Amino acid sequence: MTRRIAAGLALLCVALPAHGQSRADPEFLWESFLAPPPEARPMMRWWWFGPAVDEAEIDREIRAMKAGGFGGFEVQPVYPLSPDDPATGVRNRPWLSDDFLAALRHAARTAQAEGMRIDVTGGSGWPFGGPHVPVTQAAMNIRMVRVPVAAGATEFVVPALGPAEALVSARIGAKILAIDGLRAQVGASEVPREALLFVAGRTGQQVKRAAIGAEGYVLDHLDGAAVAHHLETVGERLLSAFAGIAPPYAFFSDSLESYGSSWTGDLPAQFARRRGYDLVPHLPALFLDTPESAAVRFDWARTLAELTGERYLSAIDAWTKRHGTRFRVQAYGTPPTFLSGNGRVALPEGEGANWREFTSTRWATSGAHLYGKPVVSSEAWTWLHSPSWAATPLDMKVEADRHFLQGVNQLVGHGWPYSPPGAGEPGWAFYAAAALSDRNPWYGAMPALTRYLQRASHLLRLGEPANAVAIYLPTEDVLAAMHPQAASVNDAIAHRLPHSLVTQVLDAGHGFDFVDAQAIAAPGFRHRVLVLPRLDRIDPEAYAAIERWTRKGGTLIAIDRLPNSAGGLRDEAARAAVRRLSQRMRATIVSEGDLGPALARAVPDVVLAAPDPTLGFVHRKLPEGDLYFVANTGNLPVQTRARFAGDRGTGAWWDAMTGKRWSAGTGDIAIELAPYETRFLMFGAAAPGSVARASASVRALTGAWRVQFPGRDERGLGSRRPWADDPDTRFFSGTATYRLRFDAAPAAGRCFALDFGVGVPRAEAAGGRSSRPVAAIDAPIRDAAIVRLNGQVVGTVFAPPYRLEIGKALRPGENLLEIQVSNTMLNRLAGRAPADFRLLTARYGERFQNQDQGKIAPQPSGLLGPVSLVEAEASDRPCGS
Repeated sequence: MTRRIAAGLALLCVALPAHGQSRADPEFLWESFLAPPPEARPMMRWWWFGPAVDEAEIDREIRAMKAGGFGGFEVQPVYPLSPDDPATGVRNRPWLSDDFLAALRHAARTAQAEGMRIDVTGGSGWPFGGPHVPVTQAAMNIRMVRVPVAAGATEFVVPALGPAEALVSARIGAKILAIDGLRAQVGASEVPREALLFVAGRTGQQVKRAAIGAEGYVLDHLDGAAVAHHLETVGERLLSAFAGIAPPYAFFSDSLESYGSSWTGDLPAQFARRRGYDLVPHLPALFLDTPESAAVRFDWARTLAELTGERYLSAIDAWTKRHGTRFRVQAYGTPPTFLSGNGRVALPEGEGANWREFTSTRWATSGAHLYGKPVVSSEAWTWLHSPSWAATPLDMKVEADRHFLQGVNQLVGHGWPYSPPGAGEPGWAFYAAAALSDRNPWYGAMPALTRYLQRASHLLRLGEPANAVAIYLPTEDVLAAMHPQAASVNDAIAHRLPHSLVTQVLDAGHGFDFVDAQAIAAPGFRHRVLVLPRLDRIDPEAYAAIERWTRKGGTLIAIDRLPNSAGGLRDEAARAAVRRLSQRMRATIVSEGDLGPALARAVPDVVLAAPDPTLGFVHRKLPEGDLYFVANTGNLPVQTRARFAGDRGTGAWWDAMTGKRWSAGTGDIAIELAPYETRFLMFGAAAPGSVARASASVRALTGAWRVQFPGRDERGLGSRRPWADDPDTRFFSGTATYRLRFDAAPAAGRCFALDFGVGVPRAEAAGGRSSRPVAAIDAPIRDAAIVRLNGQVVGTVFAPPYRLEIGKALRPGENLLEIQVSNTMLNRLAGRAPADFRLLTARYGERFQNQDQGKIAPQPSGLLGPVSLVEAEASDRPCGS
């Protein structure tokens, strides 16, 4: 690393100039791309099962993460995987015990000594909660109980209430009933009737995947006292492990999965203060469809979301700042939050890789863009190629690219399972996630993958997002349709927002952000086009801001019609304001299917020669020029041409996998990408070379190939068949070395590469998130290879185009090629009986279920395709491309 780069790394991550450097220094930018700052490295969620951890293994795994190219980890204590067992050395340390905190402190010391980032989860499992949460601070709901009242009856028995529950209201029809103890008095009637009782109760939800000692109620996220008690009891206790050393980089909260949470103790008082009327007489409207239901539900749900933002998001963010750390949070789920809630926290985070639809990832990145948060993370690789141990480096790259396409620039891998030495091979794994530790046979390829991810994350942090289009989320309509049983804004939007809106925006050549009513006024709302889905309601203040924006030149496109309503039960003035605004609003009204053509007239950012839904891009404005991340998300090659908006001059391709750059030309840029290949396109930074394709000759290496498996003699390779097809290697998981001696005559002015063949595309498997492989391609190398030529490492191969330049390693005469090929752990696991958790469950109860164990089977492994030597005229492009 040069002294110039070292001086500027910390500043580059926020796009500021390095000492002595111009803000627009393309060569400095290029050098930082080759050796990006450590802050951009991916992280890992580190599961501590039990927790049964010891200091020696903690140190070993931290150093293994660092060796793999990870920049840090988030400690998340979760369920045990073994009872205490002296025979294997397993000893569970109860959560928050002195023993546990000593282990956490040791991990922090080692991480900081190794230059690694450490985050702590603000609980165990998820959501926040545990034994410190009394029933009076547990998550609350409001429920309606129907009680039949027989004809002629003058009283009925009130159903029994649970601990910390209260009867809020009782009624028959419009008549409010007085409750006296266990019986309710009613007037006699000749016909049967039904009493409706509204009970403010407790959901009873327990912390999911809790560690030993962390069992207990989920806290009430809407109760400021409950949140403060959690921070005092748990947060302060966790941070005490960092006394005298640097605090954790961040304090983490997973998504708010407090199912059924829909009430809090002072909700009626808060509702009256904020909405101007008493909610209690209107409770039937939350459960029954009445003329006032939509308006009352809107007021109730809006109040919940405001309380979540104030009492949970803002409260914890302020607490972390006081303690010298930051709040990293997945700010969505139940109870409800607004997209603009991302502006309340230091580090928004999302999850979900489906870049062509609504996701929580885009929810988080949009909030980050709108509120000026330069770093936004995502929980990556959750459910990746289930079951555990099935994921490959290519799977990881493919999903990571889909997060990058949504604006993510910090990956938090899901994840790294701590495993004690006595657990055997491959060790422990989380029940529903990729196991991405160094117990994977292919972990030797991880540094090449993380170097790619680090380069991409670094560039995607620079400058500012340049999305021209915003999509207004139908939050107001979602609030008006919300029910106490499912009080989540983002979940409802995912079902309500038409899938075609996102796809049409992308296919029209635009990048976009989602926006909600509060975020219209955010400093990052600088979009040129705003799309309104089919809305009934809209916030009148936001709508007025939109009108002012249109008068300054903004383009408003509405689907089918403009909204005509607003607000809640007492908001007639708001409804009238919306109707007036709609009458004079400058807007283009189109049908849902015609959105794409309308957007195509709004100066698209990227215009392809032919539509291709597998090709995605992200655009950022840098002081040095315009930067595009271009990704082929499909399993077939892409060959097309694209015109990028504006007069940007000559472009340069920057390849984050190889660290090479070459000229892309001007005007219509040729795009040629292998399956799942990505590149950056930089305008404003010159690159050497030309856009001319270098002619290449290809020679198959067909000599006497040999192969050697660990502990076995080297043998001749009669044919390249998968290891799983050979009874001797069917259940082998690990690394085998292929060797070949071949002659070459390298000449000056020529470049040489090894080509391992092409992958064969396959149909993606049907099924849910836990069953679909990410990379739908049968690779010629299964699943990664480290290649040496004449004893020199020339590179790692795990992704298309399966080609390595071999440069100066090739010599005249005889050459020794060694290819170390590694597969996944599935083959080994297929040869043994599944784990028996009977005694564990008997001791601690069933805290998890291993997913997709029936899918464990030997996988095709090894060097499966021909290897060729490619010779071409030397150029600045990848050899023979």
